[in-house]
Amino acid sequence: MNLEDKLKSAIVDGIEKLYNQKPDEKRINFQKTSKDFEGDVTIVVFPFTGISKKSPEQTAKDIGTYLKENLTEVENFNVVKGFLNLVISSSFWLDFFNTASATEHFGFSPANTGKTMMVEYASPNTNKPLHLGHIRNILLGYSVAEILKANGHKVLKVQVINDRGIHICKSMLAWQKWGNGETPETSGLKGDKLVGKYYVEFDKHYKSEIAELVANGLTKEEAEKQAPSIVEAQAMLLKWEAKDPEVYALWEMMNSWVYAGFDVTYNSLGVNFDKLYYESQTWLRGKDEVLKGLDQSIFYRKEGQSVWVDLTKEGLDEKVLLRSDGTAVYITQDIGTAILRYNDFPDLSGIVYTVATEQDYHFKVLFLILQKLGFEWAKNCYHLSYGMVDLPSGKMKSREGTVVDADDLMEEMITTAKEISLEKGKGEDNADAEELYRMIGMAALKYFILKVDPKKKMLFNPQESIDINGHTGPFIQYTHARIKSLLRRADSHSATAVSSTLSILPKEKELIKLIHQFSAVLKEAGEAYSPALLANYIYELAKEYNQFYHDFPVLKEEDEAKKNFRLQLTVLTGRIIKDSLRLLGIQAPEKM
Repeated sequence: MNLEDKLKSAIVDGIEKLYNQKPDEKRINFQKTSKDFEGDVTIVVFPFTGISKKSPEQTAKDIGTYLKENLTEVENFNVVKGFLNLVISSSFWLDFFNTASATEHFGFSPANTGKTMMVEYASPNTNKPLHLGHIRNILLGYSVAEILKANGHKVLKVQVINDRGIHICKSMLAWQKWGNGETPETSGLKGDKLVGKYYVEFDKHYKSEIAELVANGLTKEEAEKQAPSIVEAQAMLLKWEAKDPEVYALWEMMNSWVYAGFDVTYNSLGVNFDKLYYESQTWLRGKDEVLKGLDQSIFYRKEGQSVWVDLTKEGLDEKVLLRSDGTAVYITQDIGTAILRYNDFPDLSGIVYTVATEQDYHFKVLFLILQKLGFEWAKNCYHLSYGMVDLPSGKMKSREGTVVDADDLMEEMITTAKEISLEKGKGEDNADAEELYRMIGMAALKYFILKVDPKKKMLFNPQESIDINGHTGPFIQYTHARIKSLLRRADSHSATAVSSTLSILPKEKELIKLIHQFSAVLKEAGEAYSPALLANYIYELAKEYNQFYHDFPVLKEEDEAKKNFRLQLTVLTGRIIKDSLRLLGIQAPEKM
């Protein structure tokens, strides 16, 4: 039982014995004690004055006295208005420290929760390369999956590849018309970038055709539907759905180029997947489910034979599920994919969809449709909605000039890390140094994105993200490297338990208290699907350790018991930093 659970249990017992009434556990609120007062844990007692029939101050004194007399962990207390500040004994903190030090991955839960979670992330279209928005998506999904693993759950990392539809046909048609047989090998371009080039080419021709039709008297809406390029692309989609051999062969070839390009980007990001789903393999399943729902009057046909669902009673709108020509829309494919996943993994406890906030409405509709179709598990589906990422104006424009290419951004971050290191006279020009620049650049990118609450929009500032003295990944990496350097210089240190009677100073106690929070932070990060909670915690831990390191020259300590304690405290801090960085997909260098 952790400290808060022990305190909560004792508070419930104490209030019941003091006032003959059992309190609601949910009203027991713990806070960090203000630095202006002595104490380690603060309890708000205002919710219990209705039971005690006494003033907040007297209620706090009653509860504090009971806890001091009945709980060995409580050494003393003081009362400030309606706040009870508890002083936790040094022996408790040292006993905790010994337990944590003896645990290989302190804070991690045993892998026996019985829950199997699926986390979907990336989900690219095969008509263009990955960009900055994908990076936030991928880093969030990967980190959430790793954090859920650390909480003891079995986790499946998946992506659904959007490999069919009108947008894919646009690239195919453009390559067919203007590509002159160009390939990744002949062009020197990554496959995803080559295909993206033709998606842009299609759009250029399509806009030109629209402008010409509008000039000839059509409305913009009419022109968008009648432009020759879009008509040809729609015809190609119908041929693909009919598995026309020529169109299908073109589709397979161009998608293979894209997959090879994606793999390079994923490898650079250091992420992986356990299973891949392809919309080309699930869209018919979704269509079949919609037709079943139509037979059961869950859905209905409109004039023109399109199929719809009415969600107005749930506060949403009507939604088309099949077009009048029988082709599936995006949500139809998602219906099929969700059902397929639960068929593949019947023990799933839930699916986490990592998708931008623009799709909030889409997922509300999807989950409601699945429930209407009778799938109870739909209630366990969760949309991890995240805000868009912007960059300072003028920085790192992509080759197309509209979005920031993921590969270009990573390359720029690594180059920036190298330039800064060389400017400060700390850089070298060898293979080991190049690997370190890569680790620092990627840490800067990943940490800066992950430290922000997923729901918030964010501004990614490359220069700020790499500042070794700022709230950054490189600062935390530097702290880990400093720890490893200190341990290399130490003659030796004992792994034996520290005596619970050892006298510890306030700064040492503060570091142990912060380490004590790690389990709760990791649990909360898993429950909230928020790597930001963990990212900000390890920044605070790194800051606290650096202050400790500054105040106490560990290796100069003459008292061997004290020196050994501080070395073990250093080891434990380093392990937590390294484990936490790994959960964020960040490497912890031994030297910097």
